[in-house]
Amino acid sequence: MKLIFASPSLDDLIHLLRAWRFWLLGAIVGALVGAAIYYVEPPPYRARATVNVDFHLEQAWPQNSDREQFYYLERETRKLEEVAMSDAVLGVVVTQVPGASLDQLRGGALVLSQPGNGGWHFFADGRDPKRAAALASAWAEAFANQVQKQVAAAPAGGLEPFITADPVQVDGITAQRTLSLSLYLLAGAIVFLALAILVVLFLHTAA
Repeated sequence: MKLIFASPSLDDLIHLLRAWRFWLLGAIVGALVGAAIYYVEPPPYRARATVNVDFHLEQAWPQNSDREQFYYLERETRKLEEVAMSDAVLGVVVTQVPGASLDQLRGGALVLSQPGNGGWHFFADGRDPKRAAALASAWAEAFANQVQKQVAAAPAGGLEPFITADPVQVDGITAQRTLSLSLYLLAGAIVFLALAILVVLFLHTAA
């Protein structure tokens, strides 16, 4: 008997190639299993709204000092991130979207992406596509309105008066699955293909 855990020989590889029908069947079965998982327990939907944030560096730092601009961007970005998850902003979302709660929103239903100078993306996840879209839209609009209020109240508002936040994608947004069916098919096929190959090599080596 050959050592089961020995490196495959040329004969083993030839035997594996001859058993191509078996591991091809394994890949097909794996794809079917992946599809079944997708339909039985599908991934959540994700909607995205966008707000354009402009720090107006040319007005805030007309002397064009890179170091001061860097710290200015870092400081104000942190402030805006806090605004995005503040009670004032999320409270508006709760009142506008039925069934939403602060615990749910802070528990992973909302995701902020690409904070900086430019487009801020507000993602919302949910099992219902319309509800996910409503959450993302309400969150982005509430954020933009709160930023405008704090900027207008500067310096008492805590934000620099040069910052602007303009919603650019909040109306008519749609939600898509966070993971596609094709990804499930590919993952299932790869896993079962690998298992089929290991089974062929294991049985041939053990013989």
